[in-house]
Amino acid sequence: MECYLALVKTHPILSAMAQFALLGTLGEVFSKWLAQRRVFSPFGTRGTLLRMAAWALLAVCIKYAFTGFVAFVEGLAGHGLLPQLGAFGRAFAVSLAMNLQFGPFLVIVHRLLDNAIDGRPNWANLDKSLLSLLWFWVPAHTVTFLLPPDFRIGLAALWSLALGLLLGFYSRPAK
Repeated sequence: MECYLALVKTHPILSAMAQFALLGTLGEVFSKWLAQRRVFSPFGTRGTLLRMAAWALLAVCIKYAFTGFVAFVEGLAGHGLLPQLGAFGRAFAVSLAMNLQFGPFLVIVHRLLDNAIDGRPNWANLDKSLLSLLWFWVPAHTVTFLLPPDFRIGLAALWSLALGLLLGFYSRPAK
């Protein structure tokens, strides 16, 4: 654990990129595996590497958003625009603000990157992706923002893997 914390503190952006490149892409792969009920290479080598690069790019945005939205909520509270909140209330406020304001941008950019990688437009189920901000990401990030800052990106990357597993499980065709 100390090695992980040292790496995250020394290289916050690069470690965020690596964690999301690995876990975010793995979530997409597992989603395809579960949906099709077989282990295979859903994106090929090139597609997988490009998806890893896309996740790494998204990780930079996420890392800055995490820091920025914590400061945003603290600023609102400091100016009396939010009540003084306990740890849970503050975590929920950060998660809600981030997912309502930054979340749609991230979902759309993620889809644009996937479309570019796949070489074809795919806007199917974008509404479901946007709704996941409410039913999955707000609660998940509430838990995330209860943690010390150095653990947040790692947990967020794990949440990406978890969402991939959930989506793959519920995308399976009926027997």
